[in-house]
Amino acid sequence: MKISKQARRDARQLFRSCMANAMLDENRVRQAVQLVIQDKPRGYLGVLSQFNRLVKLEMARRTARVESATALSPQFQSQVQADLSRHYGAGLNFVFVQNPALLGGLRIQVGGDVYNGSVQGRLAALQESF
Repeated sequence: MKISKQARRDARQLFRSCMANAMLDENRVRQAVQLVIQDKPRGYLGVLSQFNRLVKLEMARRTARVESATALSPQFQSQVQADLSRHYGAGLNFVFVQNPALLGGLRIQVGGDVYNGSVQGRLAALQESF
C-alpha cells in the first residue's frame, strides 16, 4: 500500500505529539491510535501504518541487545548498562542474551548501531581481509 505525503506528515505529527521529555509515552500512543480509529479521517490506514513504523523504529532505538557467549555477572551487566546509558541517555531497555556461537566477547546492538567485539566477529573480519 502506497502512503501519501499527507499521511506521512500526519503520522510524524502524531508521533511528535506522543513524545514527552524526549521519550515515547506509551499511554499517549494508545490514546492517539484510539482517536484515529474512532475518527477515521481520510487515509487513516496509511497514517496508522506510518505511525506504527515510526513507533517501531523508536522502540528499536531505545533497546540495547547485549549478546555474550556465556552468562554475564550482575556486576558486569550493571557496568555495561551504565556505559550505554551514559552514551545513549537514560531510558534504554536492556536485553541480555547468551549466544554460544560468538565464542567469546560481546556483541551490542542499539538501534542501528552494532558494536561487535566478539571472537566470531573478529574471525569474520580476518576472513574478509584475505
